[in-house]
Amino acid sequence: MSQKVFLLFSLFISQLLTAQVGGRATYQFLNLVNSPRMAALGGKVVTNYDYDPTQALFNPASINWAMDNQLSLNYTNYIGDVNYGTAAYAYLWDRRTQVLHTGITYVNYGKFDGYDEAGNPTSSFSGSEVALSMGHARNIAFTNFHVGINVKLISSTLENYGSFGGAIDVGVMYVYEAWDLHITGVARNLGTQFTPYHETYEPLPFELIFGISQTLENVPIRWHFTLENMQQWNVAFSNPSREETDLEGNVTKENINFIDNTFRHAIVGIELFPESGFNIRLGYNFRRGEELRIEEKRAFAGLSAGFGIKLNKMRLSYSYSKYSTAASSSFFGLNIDFQ
Repeated sequence: MSQKVFLLFSLFISQLLTAQVGGRATYQFLNLVNSPRMAALGGKVVTNYDYDPTQALFNPASINWAMDNQLSLNYTNYIGDVNYGTAAYAYLWDRRTQVLHTGITYVNYGKFDGYDEAGNPTSSFSGSEVALSMGHARNIAFTNFHVGINVKLISSTLENYGSFGGAIDVGVMYVYEAWDLHITGVARNLGTQFTPYHETYEPLPFELIFGISQTLENVPIRWHFTLENMQQWNVAFSNPSREETDLEGNVTKENINFIDNTFRHAIVGIELFPESGFNIRLGYNFRRGEELRIEEKRAFAGLSAGFGIKLNKMRLSYSYSKYSTAASSSFFGLNIDFQ
C-alpha cells in the first residue's frame, strides 16, 4: 500500500512541476466543457452532486447513487468546424455504496487543406481525439467526505500522426446536507503518453480545480464559485494589443497586478429554481472574459447562459457561451432516466 501511495505522490509532483496553462501540453480536449449545464455556469464547475453522470467526467468524487441508470448525451457545436460530444452512464450495484461510472469524450476537428513546404496544395486531412473513462467513488465511513477516481485511456489522431496515453483524475468532495453545501477539490489528467506523435513525449494538461456551491435557504437559487488552474498561480499575460505608445515612442505594456491575476482563476455561476422541472443557469468566466475582451467594444466575452427542462424521464438542456463578437458556441444535452 505504501508503494502505491508513493507512486501516486511522485506522479502528482512530476505533473505539478511541469504544469502549464494552454498550448503547452497535449490532449487539450480533456479540459473542454462537457455539458450544457457546466457551460451555462461558466465552465469547469465541479460541485454538482446529483443525478447528472456527466459531472463525474470532471470530478469523480461526485459519483453517487442518484446517478444510477442515468444516461447523459451531450453535443457541442464549437468554433469553426470543430464538434465534440460526451456520453456518460452510471450503475448502482450495491445499495447506495457501489456505483460504477463510465464515460466517453470525443472531438472532431473537421477537415484541413494540406500544403507542402513550397505552398503547393496536397490532399486534405482531418483530426480527432477520444477519451474513455471508468470511475468509482466511496464515502469515507462516518464522515461527509467522498473520494473518487477516474481512469482514462486516450487516443489522438492528427493527420497521419497518432498518439496513445492514459491518465487519472482524483477528487475529494465534502457534502453537508443540512446546509446543502458542497466543497470539492480535483486533480485532473495525471498521466502520460504511452506512445508520442513522433519522438517527443509531451506532458498532459494537468489541472487543479477547487469549488464550492450552496443552495440558499428559502430562496430557489444555487450559487457556484470555482477556482481553475490552481496548479499555476500566474495565468495572466500582457496583451500586446493593449500596449500604449506615447508621442516619444515609449511603449507601456498592460499592467497585470495581483488582483487581475486572482480573478483570472475565478468562475461564478447561479442556478435559478435548481430543484424544479425548469431551471435557468447563468455564468461568467473571468479569464475568458478578460483574455477575449476587445478594447472600447462590448463583446460580452465570458458570459454564458442556459436552461434545463424535465419531461417525465428525460431532461433537456441547452446553453450558449459567448467568446467574442465573432465566436460563440451552443451546447445541447439529453439526460435519460432508465429506472
